[in-house]
Amino acid sequence: MFAKLRPAVSAVTTAVRGKTATQNINLRRISSTAAARSDAIFVHRDTPENNPSIPFEFDAKNKEEANKILAKYPPQYKKAAMIPLLHLAQKQHGWTSISVMNYVAKFLEVPPMRVYEVATFYTMFNRNPVGKYLLQVCTTTPCELCGSSKIVEAVEKHLGIKVGETTPDKLFTLVEVECAGACVNAPVISVNDDYVEDLTPEATVKMLDDLKAGKHVTCGPVSGRNNCEPFGGPTTLTTPPPGPGFMVRDDL
Repeated sequence: MFAKLRPAVSAVTTAVRGKTATQNINLRRISSTAAARSDAIFVHRDTPENNPSIPFEFDAKNKEEANKILAKYPPQYKKAAMIPLLHLAQKQHGWTSISVMNYVAKFLEVPPMRVYEVATFYTMFNRNPVGKYLLQVCTTTPCELCGSSKIVEAVEKHLGIKVGETTPDKLFTLVEVECAGACVNAPVISVNDDYVEDLTPEATVKMLDDLKAGKHVTCGPVSGRNNCEPFGGPTTLTTPPPGPGFMVRDDL
């Protein structure tokens, strides 16, 4: 509505040096930028699988873990435990439903809105159900320079889904993420909490087939290198470090 307002001209009377004068003032146009659209909606809508009537609470093991987390904070600041408790609840439930958020709010004795604000701000909390394997492909600049787009294409083609979708068997969900913090091992996919690095399209397809078959997938680089060492092996610090007194004067 505001974008359609036309500039208006108003006649006003002002006092100028003790005299009365009439002048015209052009009012500034009220404008707004176009609404930015997101690939996710953060307003809750009840569905058969996500509504407040579906019960949730920590199981015995996680309730004990939750109390350990809570003990790290002063009683008057226990709401600071909200993020780790939400993460714990999501690991148990698989995703962050409205019942999960309400339970965490009750656990921390805070208004539910305080939990909604946090859960909808951080992308680590999945507001919709995800597959057994959540595939998060990093497509930030370092990974993109190493071919992360080809990794996304390989996953989409092999699984028959697009970014943001889940396979019909509820086994895989594919999403794009910002920097995964493993730039030196790009391109990288995180499979739930584990990183698989130095990927190629062929290695990616093999990883997906292994996951489908229930086989264990080794974390880290698939290229054979050890952690973040250079391809071809280390080039510095290749000999044992010198002992105490190295290059120190004999009289000291």
